[in-house]
Amino acid sequence: MHTDASVPGSFRDPSGFLFHRDGRLYRQINQSYRADYKQLMESGLYDSLTREGLLIPHEETSEPQMSSGGSLVIRPETIPFISYAYEWSFSQLQDAALATLTVQKRAVEHGMSLKDASAYNIQFRGCRPVMIDTLSFERYREGEPWVAYRQFCQHLLAPLALMSHTDVRLSQLLRVNIDGIPLDLASHLLPSKTHLNLGLATHIHLHAQAQHKYADKQAKPAGRKMSQMAFLGLIDNLESTSRKLSWKPEGTEWGDYYSANNYTDASLEHKAQLVADYLERVRPQTVWDLGANTGRFSRVAAERGIPMVAFDIDPAAVELNYLDCRKREEKSMLPLLSDLTNPSPAIGWQNRERQSLIERGPCDTAMALALIHHLAIGNNLPFDHIVDFLAGICRTLVIEFVPKTDSQVQRLLATREDIFPGYTREAFEQVFSTRFAILASAPVRDSERTVYLMELRQP
Repeated sequence: MHTDASVPGSFRDPSGFLFHRDGRLYRQINQSYRADYKQLMESGLYDSLTREGLLIPHEETSEPQMSSGGSLVIRPETIPFISYAYEWSFSQLQDAALATLTVQKRAVEHGMSLKDASAYNIQFRGCRPVMIDTLSFERYREGEPWVAYRQFCQHLLAPLALMSHTDVRLSQLLRVNIDGIPLDLASHLLPSKTHLNLGLATHIHLHAQAQHKYADKQAKPAGRKMSQMAFLGLIDNLESTSRKLSWKPEGTEWGDYYSANNYTDASLEHKAQLVADYLERVRPQTVWDLGANTGRFSRVAAERGIPMVAFDIDPAAVELNYLDCRKREEKSMLPLLSDLTNPSPAIGWQNRERQSLIERGPCDTAMALALIHHLAIGNNLPFDHIVDFLAGICRTLVIEFVPKTDSQVQRLLATREDIFPGYTREAFEQVFSTRFAILASAPVRDSERTVYLMELRQP
């Protein structure tokens, strides 16, 4: 008897859907998509894309279909951690856009085209973007325009343009616009100088005007025939426009954290060694680094080949971390943007299409280094609330306690009244001991900080 569960985020596609069976991920390909799937596999496109690392590989199975109308069940390679575009840095989103356009050009070379260009079709294996939707391809029809053009502009180009020209934080508009940022909104928020940028003027400003012009029309506007040369010219122009956008990570609070704190070189090295020793002791299969900054201590896990997700609230820190990971061709670490006091929620139809951060856990080990004072003092979160959150996302915990006498805590208290009499090491240990067993602790050399290894207590 099989135990099946469909994946909510894939229900919109009539070509097929994802489902879990006995703990494994499968994709049902419906009969309606059979001809397109056959061309994908026989044209050489699948081999070309998987060889370049642009499409997730799969294997065909003899598994029974989950529902009627199916033609085939395949088993795709799984991604260690599913992330969303509103959690990506600028360069991650840009790389996702460029990967989408590269896939589209390869598809046309093999007589096919992308029928959708959703940012949700891209995931990251380490620091390399890869398309995960095998059913996004359809046979190219000479003369027809690119059906996914609007979606590409809303999901990828518009947020990139806003991040580059207005404010990097506007990527968060994707959290409340699951179908991408409306082009009229993007056009309104972009500065007037972008009207002089031919690419942005065409793909966002004029595109938005055309949408508005035909929004109330009963029929679609008569489209011109688009030759293959013009079709590829559109893709090339989108690629050029996307590639020329830029954002420099500077002027944010934590981008230069390690060069603006009270750590000595010796204390940094000692702290890294403590983290390494604790990870060696618990040997996790997955690690989340909460408040990773630019990833100095995340790499302690990543260098050991442990799949690591490095979260930070600061866009500059995440960008710098990603650029460094990309330079190193990092395969184990995924930097992501996350405000732990307001983490990614479950969104979409019935709040189920995209999972919340907590739903994508738990991880084996969470690291919370130089974080507790930001949560407790910077955000007024009591210890019992913090421990409940951490107990819900991990099985073991590497956590650092930073006392009030530390210069970073003094910095937080400099412009506010100290209303935290309970912020002591003794209270921290007492509260955390209600949910975790303290396996080890050690002071960080040349500092007043302490790093702990804890294990979740069994209910």
